[in-house]
Amino acid sequence: MVDDKRIAVAWMLVSAVGFALMGATVRLSGDLPLPEKVFFRNLVTLAITGAIVLRAHESPFRGQPALGLLTMRSLAGLAGVFGYFYSIRHLHLADAAMLNKTSPFFVTVFATLLLREKLRRGTLPILLGAFAGAMLIIKPRLDLSVLPAVAGAASGLFAGLAYTLVRAMKGRASPHMIIFHFSLVSTLVAGCMLPGCWRTPDPGRLLALIGTGVFAAWGQFALTWAYHRAPAAEISIYSYWHILFSALLGLAIWGERPGLLSVAGGLLIVGVAWIDHRRGS
Repeated sequence: MVDDKRIAVAWMLVSAVGFALMGATVRLSGDLPLPEKVFFRNLVTLAITGAIVLRAHESPFRGQPALGLLTMRSLAGLAGVFGYFYSIRHLHLADAAMLNKTSPFFVTVFATLLLREKLRRGTLPILLGAFAGAMLIIKPRLDLSVLPAVAGAASGLFAGLAYTLVRAMKGRASPHMIIFHFSLVSTLVAGCMLPGCWRTPDPGRLLALIGTGVFAAWGQFALTWAYHRAPAAEISIYSYWHILFSALLGLAIWGERPGLLSVAGGLLIVGVAWIDHRRGS
């Protein structure tokens, strides 16, 4: 069991690197339209999971008991990706990652509201701490300059909803089928938007777009393999390495140095996540 946990932690770190590199390639793709970035982000994963589904001789639609939940999860995840990619373009890479990483706290809220799970004692202060950390990063103002930060927080909210729906499908849909449906819906929706906004990328930006898809698949599959090795409650805290790797990439490539309030907010979010992890272990 110890060996399994160590392997799972290693996969969590590999996943965090993959998602941090995905964020960097989204930024490197420049001012290309958002649907174009989302399309490429999901195309590679769709090809991989499609091959897995075909090889397993599974039907993605016929006989799927959780088709409605799969669709809802896919749309929630897609909304989260749009919000995250928008925030990456306008915020420091680490700030966007920190806001996106509020998703576990939203899982707690949605699991209580939708799945009727009971809140553990002491959960409310944890949620308030995460909210306070997000507010330090967002720095609320009465103008449109706050929109990218709000989009980053919304990405965490929609990701939390998506993960809650994944929990609702436990035993009813396999992990690769969930990823396949998410990739399919995202690719189709973003693809339908392309005719009205397509801009042909130059070779450098095309490479960045392809990298977005490759690193997204890298992060997603490494995360799935990690959760197959150990319980989520024991290893989910290691996903916060994503923030550190994003900060290092932002500093190395763009010279980004998050402000004092952002650092304080990030430490608060990671801190309450660690406390929550210790409570559940």
